Amino acid sequence: METNNIAEKQFIEVKRNYLSAAIQCKCPRCRQGDIFIEKNPFKLSNSLKMPKDCPVCGQPMEIEVGFYTGAAYTAYAITVALMVAVFVAWKVLIGMTLAIGDNRIFECLGVAILILIITMPWIMRFSRSLWLSFFVGYDKDWRINKPTDTGRSNPKGMEHQH
Repeated sequence: METNNIAEKQFIEVKRNYLSAAIQCKCPRCRQGDIFIEKNPFKLSNSLKMPKDCPVCGQPMEIEVGFYTGAAYTAYAITVALMVAVFVAWKVLIGMTLAIGDNRIFECLGVAILILIITMPWIMRFSRSLWLSFFVGYDKDWRINKPTDTGRSNPKGMEHQH
């Protein structure tokens, strides 16, 4: 039977839990649609571009103007956790002291900065995905239920990004 429903044609349903969907940058409502237009986070010119709505379930991606400003707090927390993990791993595996002749702290900082630069595109995307998932819950009946109206005061808020 031929169907005109694009959502049914374009994907095979995969069961994802909350964290898996957030890490894979999937829509928190259906856990199927991609949150970002570009799948590769390292294509920096397009890495944070998002569709207006989820291509699978129609969930609006920007709930209100400036919605993703709060994702900066999430990115900060992830970055701090990553840097603490690098420091602890360095201390355990290589060791360091605060003695004047011990320059391993600078080597650790160099490695931490390099790791941060390499992971930042992914951290920015993950923080947006996580931030959206804080406000949009999973709907097991997403095929039947329509997305909640966001009640945007400026419905054209994302047009400047395209």
